[in-house]
Amino acid sequence: MKIDLRSDTVTKPTPEMLNAMMEAEVGDDVYKEDPTVNALEEKIAHMFGKDMALFFPSGSMANQAAIKLHTQPGEQLIADKYAHVYNYEGGGVSFNSGVSCKLLDGHRGMITAAQVEEAINPPDFYHSPLTSLVCIENTTNKGGGACYDFEDIKKIKQVCDQHNLGYHLDGARLWNALVAKGESAKQYGDIFDTISVCLSKGLGAPIGSVLIGDAAIMEKAIRVRKVLGGGMRQVGYLAAAGLYAVENHIDRLAEDHKRAREIGEVLEKLSIVKQVESIDTNIIIFTIDGKEEDFIAQMALKNIHFYGMGQGKLRFVTHLGYTQQMHEYFLEMLSSVSAQKDKAVHGI
Repeated sequence: MKIDLRSDTVTKPTPEMLNAMMEAEVGDDVYKEDPTVNALEEKIAHMFGKDMALFFPSGSMANQAAIKLHTQPGEQLIADKYAHVYNYEGGGVSFNSGVSCKLLDGHRGMITAAQVEEAINPPDFYHSPLTSLVCIENTTNKGGGACYDFEDIKKIKQVCDQHNLGYHLDGARLWNALVAKGESAKQYGDIFDTISVCLSKGLGAPIGSVLIGDAAIMEKAIRVRKVLGGGMRQVGYLAAAGLYAVENHIDRLAEDHKRAREIGEVLEKLSIVKQVESIDTNIIIFTIDGKEEDFIAQMALKNIHFYGMGQGKLRFVTHLGYTQQMHEYFLEMLSSVSAQKDKAVHGI
C-alpha cells in the first residue's frame, strides 16, 4: 500500500469524475463555444456572487493574470513573506507584470490590516514604487493550512478601499477554509476584487483553477490568459471534472481535516516529535528530534511519502486519495517509528 502525503495535488479522478469527463459536451473554448467550460464558469461566478469567472490551466496562471489586471509595471504589491505568488510562481510577479513585492512578517502566512497600512508607500513619493495591490492567501500553504479570521479579512479590505488598492485572494485552498470555518463563497465574493480557486487540490480534479471577479476588472482577463498561453480548445473534458468536483467534493473536505487532526494527535505523543503546529485544515507541519532526511527515508521504506520543508520542518497533507484504510495503517506506522526510536535510545 502506497501512502502519498506530499500534497493534495497528487489525487487522481474518481470513477464518477472520469465518467463525467467522458460524457462532457465540448466545443472550442477559445471561441467561448465549449458549453461545459461555460457552465463551470457560470456556476462558480454565481457561487461567489460575481459577474465573471474564467477557467485557467493552473492556479499560478490565474494568480499571475489577476496581478496583471490590477497593476502596471513599476508598481508594487503587498503580501506575506510566505505568499505563494512570491515563493512558488517562478518569479512571475516581476517577469509577467514588472511588479515588485513588499513582503510582511505575518503570523503563519496571515497579515493584518495594521501591517498593510504601514507598508503602503506614499502615493506622491515618486522615489518608491506605487502600491497598487494587496494579495492574501487563504488557507495559507507555508502557514500549515491556517485560516484567516473573516473579520481580519474585512479590516484589510477597509484599508484597501481607503487607499484605492486592489484586493486579490489566492484561494487555492479556499474550499478548505469555507468548510473549516462554516463560511460561504458569497462572503468572499463580497469582499475581494478578484479570487482564484483551485479545482485540483482539495477537490481532486486533475487540472484547473478559476479566476473570479466583477466585469470591470475581468474585462481583459481573457486577453491576459491568451498572452500567458492559457487559451485552450476542447477543454470541457477538464471542466467537467471541475464541475463534478464542485458539486460533490466540497463537503467531504471535512474528512481530510478530521484525519489531519488525528495525525496531529498521534504526533504529539511521539518522543521523536519536538513540536506540532496548529492544525486548522488538511496540512500538518511538525519538527522532529533528529535529521529530517533520515525520518523521510525511514518512512519511505514503508512506502509512506512526504516532504521536508527545510529548517527541521516536515509536512503531511491529507486529501481525497488518502483513504480511511490508509489512515489507520499510517497511524500504526507512525507509532511504530517512535517505538523503534525508544528501543534504540534505551538499548531494549
